Amino acid sequence: MNQPGAAREPAQAWPPELLLRAQGVRVAIFDVDGVLTDGGLLYGEQGETLKRFSTLDGLGLKLLRQAGIEPVVISGRDCPALRARLAALALTQAALGTDDKLPAAEKILAGLQAGWAQTAVIGDDWPDLPLFVRAAFACAPANAHAEARARAHYVTAARGGEGAAREFCDLLLTAAGRYRALLDGYTAAPAS
Repeated sequence: MNQPGAAREPAQAWPPELLLRAQGVRVAIFDVDGVLTDGGLLYGEQGETLKRFSTLDGLGLKLLRQAGIEPVVISGRDCPALRARLAALALTQAALGTDDKLPAAEKILAGLQAGWAQTAVIGDDWPDLPLFVRAAFACAPANAHAEARARAHYVTAARGGEGAAREFCDLLLTAAGRYRALLDGYTAAPAS
């Protein structure tokens, strides 16, 4: 029986070949609708778009940055709700309202002095596929379109907007060798 506060192994485990593929990632690109949200669109009385984001995913994005992996958001949509969420997470690398994600991604990668071999991407539909075929590591949520799932190196157990992005983050953190140290920072017993 585990004692409260006792060190234990992380609950998640990934196949070694998956971790090898994700090693060396410096940039993680996230789609929004269907990845950071459930893909549904809610409209308020004034026609404004409302979105629901997962706090699990939000912490995952913060942990990536702490580990030296730059989170990037590229979305075909732009709305105040999305901008507010990005600001709350202090995410500055973003391209919003872009129909063609590839040029936006290449511009951001150039600015970060990173290449596709150092890039992971999570997306759920056809507009994400040009990024999938170039990235070192491609991921799709469980409820992604069949073509995205077929081209992904990994399909999450979680659905978009319900922890899929966090699962992707956790995998990248593990591949970078940073997951355990970050976890231990949260679970360390207080000094006596």
